[in-house]
Amino acid sequence: MHSRPVHVRRLHVQTGDRRRLRVEVAGDGGRVVVAHVGSPNAGRAFGRWLDDAAARDLTLVTYDRPGYGESTPQPGRTVANCASDLQAIAAAVGFDRCAVWGFSGGGPHALASAALAPDLVTAVATIGSPAPFDALGLDYFAGMSNEAREDIELQSSDRASWERMGADQRDQLLALGLDEFREAWSAGASPADVTTLQGDFGAWLHQVVHAGLAPGVEGWTADDLAFHSPWGFTPSSIAVPARLWHSRDDGFVPFGHGEWLADAIPGAERAFGETDGHLSVAGEQIGVVHEWLARHI
Repeated sequence: MHSRPVHVRRLHVQTGDRRRLRVEVAGDGGRVVVAHVGSPNAGRAFGRWLDDAAARDLTLVTYDRPGYGESTPQPGRTVANCASDLQAIAAAVGFDRCAVWGFSGGGPHALASAALAPDLVTAVATIGSPAPFDALGLDYFAGMSNEAREDIELQSSDRASWERMGADQRDQLLALGLDEFREAWSAGASPADVTTLQGDFGAWLHQVVHAGLAPGVEGWTADDLAFHSPWGFTPSSIAVPARLWHSRDDGFVPFGHGEWLADAIPGAERAFGETDGHLSVAGEQIGVVHEWLARHI
């Protein structure tokens, strides 16, 4: 691999229903990889992702999901809705094939892209992705923190109180300085994730959470509602090559979710680790993901 300067082009793409998506494109438009970021993040690429993509002659595309950053909210959206947004981005940027990966809350959206836009998407990878809330045979809450479980249960039992709590949580996140953010997100995290949060990735995550939530809580609310409602597609319908990264010590998304997805997606490859946590693959090892995807573009 070789290094080269990374130029990031920023643009606004109009969707078929006249919403606006903020998009970033790093590269010359060839061999495109689209990254679906986590929740509640703006779609700004981490520097290590840009450098690794450039060294592999890949064009890296990221975007703000509806309601985050500078993208128009889309109340009531499903996970499946992102496939048409990806098609709008492809048309505006000018590519007709791409590989996709999704990290954490971006995982379901990457899977939706692969399932619903197979003429565009050639391969899909996920890192620490949750499984569908209605996944048959999965104990969705097994290994989940009490706080996360209570949040989901409140969403189902008292939507108004849950939305008020979400707005308060947004305000609290925006008030956190970098050191406070690192400390808060380290609670219950694996040793690898605590280390990752102390480095450049933690500083980037702090920035993109702030950028994603700056206009309001709409994007975060829509993400959470979409994750815990029918996704609008089944992972078993994915027919392109798939590889799933998930760690047994993931303190954010239980390992059982990764196992369920790997069983559900035909032919899915498993990249299951013991001590990678939730953040370290995206923060420290993105090259292994890009290397695998590059074989399928």
